[in-house]
Amino acid sequence: MCGILAVFGCIDNSQIKRSRIIELSRRLRHRGPDWSGLHCHENCYLAHQRLAIVDPASGDQPLYNEDKSIIVTVNGEIYNHKKLKEKLHSHKFRTGSDCEVIAHLYEEYGEEFVDMLDGMFSFVLLDTRDKSFIAARDGVGITPLYMGWGLDGSIWFASEMKALSDDCEQFIAFPPGHIYSSKQGALRRWYNPPWFSEQIPSTPYDAMVLRTAFEKAVTKRLMTDVPFGVLLSGGLDSSLVAAVASRHLAESEGACQWGSQLHSFCVGLEGSPDLRAAREVAGYLGTRHHEFYFTVQEGIDALEEVIYHIETYDVTTIRASTPMFLMSRKIKSLGVKMVLSGEGSDEIFGGYLYFHKAPNKEELHQETCRKIKALHLYDCLRANKATSAWGVEARVPFLDKEFINVAMSIDPQWKMINRKEGRIEKWVLRNAFDDDKNPYLPKHILYRQKEQFSDGVGYSWIDGLKDHTNTHVTDEMLAKASFIYPENTPTTKEGYYYRAIFEKLFPKSAARQTVPGGPSVACSTAKAVEWDAAWSKNLDPSGRAALGVHESAYDDAEGAKNVNPISDSHQAQALGVQDGIVAKTAIVT
Repeated sequence: MCGILAVFGCIDNSQIKRSRIIELSRRLRHRGPDWSGLHCHENCYLAHQRLAIVDPASGDQPLYNEDKSIIVTVNGEIYNHKKLKEKLHSHKFRTGSDCEVIAHLYEEYGEEFVDMLDGMFSFVLLDTRDKSFIAARDGVGITPLYMGWGLDGSIWFASEMKALSDDCEQFIAFPPGHIYSSKQGALRRWYNPPWFSEQIPSTPYDAMVLRTAFEKAVTKRLMTDVPFGVLLSGGLDSSLVAAVASRHLAESEGACQWGSQLHSFCVGLEGSPDLRAAREVAGYLGTRHHEFYFTVQEGIDALEEVIYHIETYDVTTIRASTPMFLMSRKIKSLGVKMVLSGEGSDEIFGGYLYFHKAPNKEELHQETCRKIKALHLYDCLRANKATSAWGVEARVPFLDKEFINVAMSIDPQWKMINRKEGRIEKWVLRNAFDDDKNPYLPKHILYRQKEQFSDGVGYSWIDGLKDHTNTHVTDEMLAKASFIYPENTPTTKEGYYYRAIFEKLFPKSAARQTVPGGPSVACSTAKAVEWDAAWSKNLDPSGRAALGVHESAYDDAEGAKNVNPISDSHQAQALGVQDGIVAKTAIVT
């Protein structure tokens, strides 16, 4: 990931203003520590902090067309840039960067080119010929973008809120799948896939079509000139990403600077469910596995820094972001700049445990549509900002534009959970990769039940957070929460604790309005309550709250007894893990 900052229409275009833009752009340097760039044109500024992944030698930004009349600053990856260049054979490219194609596409096709892009992106483009500009964000909102307005009439865009919150009177999260055009002076939606209307699809389920689409989604994301790996929790989604990537690397010569063996990474408290499962998958796939441990106290100590980077006070997001934030630091220390991750699958296939309560296919499909549309507020935000905090880029194959279209066109009757017929959550995906002749994964991994990421790293992580926040937030404080925080009033001590940190870091009213309204549990289980009134008794957004659905509640005391980290070669061999594959590293914050 990179960091972008653009400002248009400043009254002050002095050296002092330039210095201020540079200062604000530095707030994004964690996203792009490799190089900084700034282009000034009269009262317009485009700044960039680069994380060099494709063409590290010559792809510095901002990027230009041939005569430099068009300037663009981009955060993201354009996976189909080579095909797009074939349409631009009359244009001359200065770099090997995948993002340079944006300037030439605009020159050739005008503002309507955005839908031609296949990738994750946020960009701002200035056309100096008429001083017009556009800004756009990818369809699902994998990459972050904020838009703000200054008192002097200036318009601002930035990858993270922290780069514009001090200088803008008002700001918003730029909506996914939209473009802002200065010529029209308004936002408009450019992303209008077939499923977006929430009409019920009717395409019959074809396992091979779904499998092929996902394999393409994974392999196109191996476009990189730097070391990379995969985040591996041992659950279905990350394991499938690892399995497909590992196969591709084994079949491709020179696919990775680290060789054909895929590197995998997992984080958790000692004895956690994810560590054990990931270790087994890594052994099965033959990845070079790196296992990181953290303690509850280390996670608590990092909370303020986590909230500063992810820019939210949503409870579930903070719970899951903290282990990911700590793991990303260790990944960066190994020299890795890019990782594949499994976000998006649960939203597309109805994988959350409350989908067991879906009454019919129509409501299930409509809920999956709503979940995908909200991803930019939750899992996309977490995956992007928690990794970008340490200059690591997370790529998400399940949110591939073509794959989503295939998966969301399936008649949702196939996604309905029916235990009598052997269909658990995400059965259509599991079945697509259930290959007895050439198995992708062991059966019990392929059919492992869903764990929330914040649960899978160790249930005592959430319990420790509750104990800590219960100690620091009194009953009296929570009782008066509606007076202190009248907007999105926290309803739990944990939520109050996070909100207080957020307000200290981002005190403006506009900042709190970028976070989804209402308590986190309402956001995560509102449909579940509607489908089954028993869910209304649940005050905790943890995955363990799936009443009568989750097949096992992990007990840390028992788990620590039975799920110890590998301690000898006999246990390693029993799990199929070869000597030297697991690198045990304690996280120090």
